[in-house]
Amino acid sequence: MLELLVILFSIYTALKVYISVMQLGFIISKREKEPILMSKEEYRTAANYSIEKEKVALFSHFLEYILFFWWVIFGFGFLYEEVSGIFDTTFKQSLIFIVGYFFIDYILALPISVYQTFVIDKKYGFTQTTPKIFLFDQIKSIVLFLTVGLAVISLLVWIIASFDLWWFYAFIFVVSLIMLINFIYPTIIAPMFNKFSPLADEELKVKIETLMEKSGMKSSGIFVMDASKRDARLNAYFGGLGKSKRVVLFDTLLEKLSHNELLAVLGHELGHFKHGDIWKNITLMTLLMFIVFFVLGNLPDTIFGQMHTAPIAGVKLIFILFVLPLITFVWLPIVSFFSRMHEYKADEYGSSMSSKENLISALLKLVKENKSFPRSHPIYIFFYYSHPPILDRLKSLGYNDKSNDNDNDFKITDFVK
Repeated sequence: MLELLVILFSIYTALKVYISVMQLGFIISKREKEPILMSKEEYRTAANYSIEKEKVALFSHFLEYILFFWWVIFGFGFLYEEVSGIFDTTFKQSLIFIVGYFFIDYILALPISVYQTFVIDKKYGFTQTTPKIFLFDQIKSIVLFLTVGLAVISLLVWIIASFDLWWFYAFIFVVSLIMLINFIYPTIIAPMFNKFSPLADEELKVKIETLMEKSGMKSSGIFVMDASKRDARLNAYFGGLGKSKRVVLFDTLLEKLSHNELLAVLGHELGHFKHGDIWKNITLMTLLMFIVFFVLGNLPDTIFGQMHTAPIAGVKLIFILFVLPLITFVWLPIVSFFSRMHEYKADEYGSSMSSKENLISALLKLVKENKSFPRSHPIYIFFYYSHPPILDRLKSLGYNDKSNDNDNDFKITDFVK
């Protein structure tokens, strides 16, 4: 069975590498073509940015594969030998075993994060993060892991070691935890990393509140996040569940979009709320987690025993981390397909709350400011695009691209009546 896992992981890695290579080749082939949605210089810059990001992703795929083999062939035995002589109970051994696993993976992945932030993102004008901010973010993340994360791991290890039907109880616990995180994220977790201030623009605040009333949505407030402290990209979101729901606007977004464009973007997000897309996504996620735990829970213990003499509870939990990306990769196109359908409906709703012209104008600005290359290989879209390609979204709204090297600004005449 362990051999089967190695084969499946090899196929999974080969597919991811193939998709990345196809995407790279596609963007390179389109880089010198006639630009769309932006000027020739903007178009080429967006292409170069996408190419560099995909090269990093390609390297990450190979690193993930090497780490997998190291853990399966050598790592488990190496780590167990280190912890077994220090801790006398299987619970403590399992706990430290898993912490060691995360620590080693974190250290090896950290240079990629540093390179992405301080080399690529800085080169293309996104990164506002200083080494001090980056360091403090890492320290906060580590502290969260060593407190909340360690408590979660401890409970999972106890469940796995204590119950024959461990996979079912672990599934219930993990899904409940995800729901809890979604509930507390806007008010407890996010403020650990960013400052959130009530929206000061009273005129815009009234417009947003009116928009939410029309949709039947209630929130705990409208806040501006100091995103520009770390990054220059534009974004906005509705966060939280139940009474913790709040509207969050990046300060970068407020600087670039007009009130009407901003209302169109928020109208799109309200469309997801109106259509129940959040709960649909939670349902799909819950089904995925059930499949993962069911598969792992019904494997014989002899399979885990093949991974050296490491504590069985620790190995089972890490085994979940190995199998999860395999099942997720197969599940992803299904989720992405439905997500793209939801996006079209949300666009339709957002444009009805403001206008198609305003939503089109906002989308064009987001593409340019975020340096989003407007073309992708079909297989890349099939697997990874949770949103429809920007050209498809604009066309569905009635936009007819007439951009050329000298004239790329949105005009009302580009909107097909």
